[in-house]
Amino acid sequence: MTFFRFRKLPARYATVLLPFLLSIMMTCIISGISTLLALGPGLDFLRAWPVSWAMSWLIGFPTLLVVLPLVRRLVGKLVAAPEGR
Repeated sequence: MTFFRFRKLPARYATVLLPFLLSIMMTCIISGISTLLALGPGLDFLRAWPVSWAMSWLIGFPTLLVVLPLVRRLVGKLVAAPEGR
């Protein structure tokens, strides 16, 4: 049973949506761990993490937009195509 129904985006947006979502999740986790290790748990961590995450994401998202096509090509050279193609 679905409570929220929404229209899906056209397939052409996948090339931007994938790195967008990946960069949000990745930078959130990595900046959280790094900030926690640097400051320890507490109020200082809670104050610093959003700023740390925002700066990480501002660098991470554009980087993924540039790097992801290169990584896809590299993976294509290293991994055999499925049989039947």
